[in-house]
Amino acid sequence: MIEAESRKAQRINAAEAHDHAEGVVAHDLEHYTAKLPSDVWLWAAAGSMGLSLACRLKGNRDRSLFFGQWAAPFLIIGVYNKLVKIGGSDRVEHLRDATGFKKN
Repeated sequence: MIEAESRKAQRINAAEAHDHAEGVVAHDLEHYTAKLPSDVWLWAAAGSMGLSLACRLKGNRDRSLFFGQWAAPFLIIGVYNKLVKIGGSDRVEHLRDATGFKKN
């Protein structure tokens, strides 16, 4: 009985997720970025800060600012990627697979 209720809840969640599914571009982007380990975004941010520091120490202020501004977008992409892996469209696809819910 508990399993039947659980399956019913999963079907409802899958149906609701279907109503709020991602677009094609976002889905494809998430598919490719999900293959990368989460550390990639952290190392990219650290690398951009290091490159910025190196440019600053060499006296090139403009390049330093240019590379330094990359850290925040890398970290934001990393957070978005992690959220998608935890509860985004990946979860929607797993729910669809588990419940047999098919997109119309």
